[in-house]
Amino acid sequence: MSEAPHVIVLGTGGAGLTAAISAHEAGARVSLFEKGDQVGGTTAWSGGMIWIPNNHHEGALGVEDSRDKALTYLMSMSHGLMQQHLVEAFLDHGPEMVAFLEANTPVQFRPIPEFPDYHAEFPGGMPNGGRSLDCPLFSFHELGEWADKVTLSPYYPMPYFSIYDTPLGQAKPQPLAPEELKRRIDADLRGSGQALVGRLLRACLDRRIEPQTGHRAARLIMDGDRVAGVVFETADGEVEIAADAVVLATGGFEWDKDLLRAFIRGPMTHPLSPKTNTGDGLKMAMRVGAMLGNMREAWWMPVAEVPESECSTGKTLVAGQRSLPHSIMVNRAGKRFTNEAANYNAIGAAFHDQDVSAFDYKNLPCWLIFDEQYIDRFGFGMISGERGVAPPQWAMRAESLAELAARLGIDADALEATVERFNGHCATGRDPDFGRGDAAHDQWWGDPDGRGSTAATLGPIGKGPFFAVEIKSGALGTKGGPQTDANAQVLSVDGGAIPGLYAAGNVMASAMGMTYGGPGGTIAPGMVFGFLAGRHAARVSAKRLEGAV
Repeated sequence: MSEAPHVIVLGTGGAGLTAAISAHEAGARVSLFEKGDQVGGTTAWSGGMIWIPNNHHEGALGVEDSRDKALTYLMSMSHGLMQQHLVEAFLDHGPEMVAFLEANTPVQFRPIPEFPDYHAEFPGGMPNGGRSLDCPLFSFHELGEWADKVTLSPYYPMPYFSIYDTPLGQAKPQPLAPEELKRRIDADLRGSGQALVGRLLRACLDRRIEPQTGHRAARLIMDGDRVAGVVFETADGEVEIAADAVVLATGGFEWDKDLLRAFIRGPMTHPLSPKTNTGDGLKMAMRVGAMLGNMREAWWMPVAEVPESECSTGKTLVAGQRSLPHSIMVNRAGKRFTNEAANYNAIGAAFHDQDVSAFDYKNLPCWLIFDEQYIDRFGFGMISGERGVAPPQWAMRAESLAELAARLGIDADALEATVERFNGHCATGRDPDFGRGDAAHDQWWGDPDGRGSTAATLGPIGKGPFFAVEIKSGALGTKGGPQTDANAQVLSVDGGAIPGLYAAGNVMASAMGMTYGGPGGTIAPGMVFGFLAGRHAARVSAKRLEGAV
């Protein structure tokens, strides 16, 4: 009897952890490596949702979905950038991946009622939700010494909340009771990306797969045209480890300025992921002749700079804040330029619009403008639901729009005219300029008190004082890398698969192209292709060892 094949997995985010579990269940001996000192990657910093069309939890919500409906939806937004066979692999195996994890690991999922797709009005879209899932709270006491080794998100510094505890996860938002928060703290019950990573990590530990941290993968070992291991850089020097297959799940390249300059389509000055995402897997794949794809794209996210005392990264996500009434975004001309309430990934394209005469980006810099009633009703944060919060000291403040315009360096008459026109749209309940509030997404991400109508996002800008926050072009991560087949095998520039090499997550050329299907649309493809990569790597390697291939 031949020994079990050895599969190396690089990276401990959702894609890597899922790949490790999948490879083990398919009979492989798995080694799991992490570049940083902590595990979890970008997934641990995230909201932790996964977007899986046609999942078995949808029945509990009474929504009707199908594989073909989801395929129609995604391909309607392809613009020729998606490869249909990869989209089909994601849709065919997404529900399988969910069922596999729920049957074999502590990972459990629950549907988020009514949370709409990000482009629900497109053919096959779901305006009433069902495709987005999150994990129930998970006690980190179950991780033992590993509890402190999971990286904590600077954007969710209180890890005891899930999407269900925010207005996005509730049709009628209710604040979390103090006694419930205390219970969660005492039991170290964590939600969002922490819950997902915690459950996946527990599943790995149950299989005696312990991540080896502080191992930076430097290059692949080749045996002819086959990948046969990895050379690591560690505190003790270089280490070579042989393997029958290697799964790249090392994240994107958003922290490598040279790679950004070489590939990304426009400004992306404020990445929001861990700084370990420097394109290591991409570089390794390039060195062995991988074909690249989707390299200009990222999972875009508007960003504001904040004091490090407020967030250790000096940045905050500007997601739902743009959707709330009594606010607009304007460019240097003092004009609105897009539907402010559109999903955060779509906003990225608006930042890259060029003025061909000035040879400059039209809409950078830009500012989110809001008034005092905005602050009184909503505060300014990540959809905290707090009301009556003092305006942030780092926001620019002025008593009049003219004064605010002068401080921003934009034309006062233009800004005043823009606000007057926007207020007129609010009075009629329609935005003929950009369609703000027409989409299910806009209405869900806006004011919960106006949910189901344009009033959720259309509200006039009234009396001063007025505030402005500059918005930067950021991203949750890049989404380009080595192209793969439907089994997540990396393809060479010659078109065939590179034996023994797989990719999943943000290191691979995303099956989603430039699209973001819905909440959880980044993590889900990573986990699905991680699931496929681990299983295929184990099975093919076993056959090779047996002399069958």
